Amino acid sequence: MSDPHRILLVEDEELNRMLVKAVLSRAGVDTVRNATLTDATTLSQARESVRDGDFDLILLDLNLPDGNGLTLARELAAAEPSPDRPKPVVVAVTASVLPQDQKAALDAGCDDFLDKPYAAADLVATVARHLKS
Repeated sequence: MSDPHRILLVEDEELNRMLVKAVLSRAGVDTVRNATLTDATTLSQARESVRDGDFDLILLDLNLPDGNGLTLARELAAAEPSPDRPKPVVVAVTASVLPQDQKAALDAGCDDFLDKPYAAADLVATVARHLKS
């Protein structure tokens, strides 16, 4: 059996973090349910987590107390690739549903976009789509 996938949840709102953790831990998809979840509540914590950890996927809130999550997405996109540490999939998560915001997230290097509020099934489907079993 392979190691569980690692997900970094970058979200400043405690209720949203609790919701994501509850949904993912109860997912009907093994790769999602068994994933190890680490959370960060600020842009600086997210940077530290990325520097110290090896994540398969990052759920990235865009509006953080100390900056915009797209800053981290741009930094990750600009980083030199490493064969022993592949770049994580980055999913922008935001309450903004404007087309220009989705385009800005994708242009910044995000791989996908999930708008709040989202259905639990949409969160699980998005995460499952990007995690390889």
